Amino acid sequence: MEQTIIIEHLEPKVWPWCKIEYESISQIIPKNNLWFTNIRYEEEFLKNLGKVSKESIIDMKLEKACILDPNAKETLTPKDAKQFKYFIIGGILGDYPPKKRTKEELTDKLHNIPARNLGKKQFSTDNAVYVLKKIIDGTPLNKLQFQNKITIKINEVESVDLPYYYPLINGKPRISEKLITFLKNKKDF
Repeated sequence: MEQTIIIEHLEPKVWPWCKIEYESISQIIPKNNLWFTNIRYEEEFLKNLGKVSKESIIDMKLEKACILDPNAKETLTPKDAKQFKYFIIGGILGDYPPKKRTKEELTDKLHNIPARNLGKKQFSTDNAVYVLKKIIDGTPLNKLQFQNKITIKINEVESVDLPYYYPLINGKPRISEKLITFLKNKKDF
């Protein structure tokens, strides 16, 4: 069964940070298997990355769907992933500490759709998709390596701490180079 990843955009705009993460996701998931829903802005930009819909996932009647929510009781396994055709991820710029927005804005509203977690830590949206793809492709969560929090050096004096969970690839945290450049050029925090 071909599987589709759906990013339900839950921010009031498609912020530059969102664009960077969504571009990163498009490098993980082929365009025909990637949907962006609840989109009100930046449709043309997102159409280059995947299918775009103004409609919210809440109004769609999808079968064999799964919500990925850090607060779900069950962890997604490779065997479990095979039963689902659609995986729904909240397009949320994370808060620290997490505010459980996925639960409030998706899981509680889509109570007929099962929810799974990718562990209890908070990922950036693109890293949640990366971990999901690894699980779909057969790697259990406990076989992946992670780093909790990374620090991006901005200049000789300043740095930015990103308090999220990062999958490690060849011992290095997975983060978009575009995001690092964006952070280094950002004028205010």
